Amino acid sequence: MDLLRHLRIFVVVAEELHFGRAAELLGMAQPPLSRSIRRLEDDLGAELFDRTHRQVRLTPSGAVLLDEARDLLAREERTRALVRRARDGGLGTLRAGVPPDTPAAALGALLTECAERIPGVRVDLQEVTTDEQLRLLASGGLDAGLVHRPVDATELLLGPEVRVELGVVLPRASPLTRLPEVGLADLAGQDLVLFPRALAPGWYDRTLDICRAAGFVPGRVRHARNPEFLIGLVTAGCGVAFDQGPVARKEPRVAWRPLAGRPLAQRICAVRPRRSPHAAARAFGEIAAGVLSRDMTTVLHGEGSSAGGEPPGEQEPRPWSVVFG
Repeated sequence: MDLLRHLRIFVVVAEELHFGRAAELLGMAQPPLSRSIRRLEDDLGAELFDRTHRQVRLTPSGAVLLDEARDLLAREERTRALVRRARDGGLGTLRAGVPPDTPAAALGALLTECAERIPGVRVDLQEVTTDEQLRLLASGGLDAGLVHRPVDATELLLGPEVRVELGVVLPRASPLTRLPEVGLADLAGQDLVLFPRALAPGWYDRTLDICRAAGFVPGRVRHARNPEFLIGLVTAGCGVAFDQGPVARKEPRVAWRPLAGRPLAQRICAVRPRRSPHAAARAFGEIAAGVLSRDMTTVLHGEGSSAGGEPPGEQEPRPWSVVFG
């Protein structure tokens, strides 16, 4: 049975709720249209229309099928369009969201590798927070994204995940800088400089939950959207902060130390819509994970000073790890 053909006929009848008008719109006689609907009902094992009244109505089974049929037919048309574009040498534009704190070097490498590995696709990178990416992915405003987990992934397909362990940024004069590693409990009584919750609500809440569970209840939480501003607040004595390390190490007035036990790990995951995903979205996620794991590093170990006299904990960068779902 040509299921898609019968579904197209079913959708027109369901929208018109009149077999005669539906046959007219489809350019066919009514008897073969009725036979098509009956064959579809027989194949599915359910009545789709209530014909006992003078007015045709959808049965509950028919109402369910209408939503599914529209989605299936839309996906079929999208698939055909993508195949035609590929045949003609291009898949159009892929709209992808990236976190606002993604380094320029990583963005440049990402665009370069996309051009090499998925030619014919123009990647439109947009600087978007996790929360906004989720809304745009749901509404069709984005084809792919890189979001901070945890997130509600009910309507998303998850790609590779990149994980980086965070350390603590301290004022250079803090007594804690004498430690090779700092425990979260050692930060008790300190204020905390953290990104605004609206940027990534799930990661924000998890960060504070982990701190409280470990004995660090910030006296006050200040917010900084930009990494440079975050470092500036720590420099001014407004609290401590959590960071990957590279930015903090460029500022001589602060010190970066690993957290004992590595309790905080930032996780960025490639995502794409579950419904009608762009043909290049999966490849974009794999490319992005590879670029981030290679080009973005964090300091994870520090056992004593280096030969050059660097403070403990600031000499060993380690690449992000990538986990494929």
